[in-house]
Amino acid sequence: MGQQDVWRLLSRFSSLRRANVVLQHLRMSVHTDAADVLLERRGCAGVITLNRPKFLNALSLDMIRQIYPQLKTWEQDPETYLIIIKGAGGKAFCAGGDIKAISEAKKTGQSMTQVFFREEYTLNNAIASCQKPYVALIDGITMGGGVGLSVHGRFRVATERSLFAMPETGIGLFPDVGGGYFLPRLEGRLGYFLALTGFRLKGRDVHRAGIATHFVDSEKLHKLEEELLALKSPSAEDVAGVLESYQAESKMDQDKSILFEEHMDKINSCFSANTVEQIIENLRQDGSPFALEQLKFSLTKTRVQSGNQPSY
Repeated sequence: MGQQDVWRLLSRFSSLRRANVVLQHLRMSVHTDAADVLLERRGCAGVITLNRPKFLNALSLDMIRQIYPQLKTWEQDPETYLIIIKGAGGKAFCAGGDIKAISEAKKTGQSMTQVFFREEYTLNNAIASCQKPYVALIDGITMGGGVGLSVHGRFRVATERSLFAMPETGIGLFPDVGGGYFLPRLEGRLGYFLALTGFRLKGRDVHRAGIATHFVDSEKLHKLEEELLALKSPSAEDVAGVLESYQAESKMDQDKSILFEEHMDKINSCFSANTVEQIIENLRQDGSPFALEQLKFSLTKTRVQSGNQPSY
């Protein structure tokens, strides 16, 4: 074999290597773009990233089926000391379940609805019973399915961008993802009010209402996460200490009045009835602008629930 032949072979081999590297990068890129949820072991923690920013990180059945087994694995792993869950994109933690996918499946005769809710609630229960500290960074929109992924965990960190609501009663569904458990445990009748009206809590009010356990400025979240990941064999108390230190530093909206505070007397009186019909009558009799505004929402939802309820 001549020298020219050798050079041709080397050149061809080099070209093949470069092509292989390019293909590997392309495969990684495709995988990253397609991954709706990222599951990583970083530092002392397992990190879950909801990765559908274009869809406000709406929770799909496939995401549930990836998160649940990994959560159970990390719970049993002696090298994993805490679990962090967050949303990608900066706009939402998780805006809810992927209702569009469920609706499309129903149109084609698939039984995804029952399967989705059964597996979603199983995941919610696993979060509630998780033996490792579970930290949900609820930065941005947190509704429906996103509430289920966060509110049952031990630690929930809100920011000034947090937006919490239970809007599912607007489509004729009961307060979803364990709402019947955690909502009645809020102050006074606040939980009943949130459930029946879909009222939106924003920013620091998410913490003040008891939905979040801590409040941190959104610009500090990355630093907070890195500090949590750097902990050595942390206990739940160690995690709480870090969260409390960041909360103590936060001054954003600290002096802002609580949005629902001025209406708590009306909320407690009007929403203390045992039936929706009586609550509506209480709001009618109250007659204040606040009561009439809530009456409008309650009547709309009642009409949906009695006449146009989706068949699940």
